Amino acid sequence: MPKMKTHSGAKKRIRVTGSGKLMRQRAGKRHLNEHKPTTRTRRLSNDVELAQADVKKAKRLLGL
Repeated sequence: MPKMKTHSGAKKRIRVTGSGKLMRQRAGKRHLNEHKPTTRTRRLSNDVELAQADVKKAKRLLGL
């Protein structure tokens, strides 16, 4: 049976921590940041854990 390929879109968006948690970036910080408050852009900079509803699907896409 052939090897399972990692979904290239998922591997660019989701990273796995050492403890096995799946982390993602927040949306809304790619462009048009000049008019957004600094507090907002700073909050959007931090990575957050992937929603529990999406974990099973993401692990399958990443081949975990």
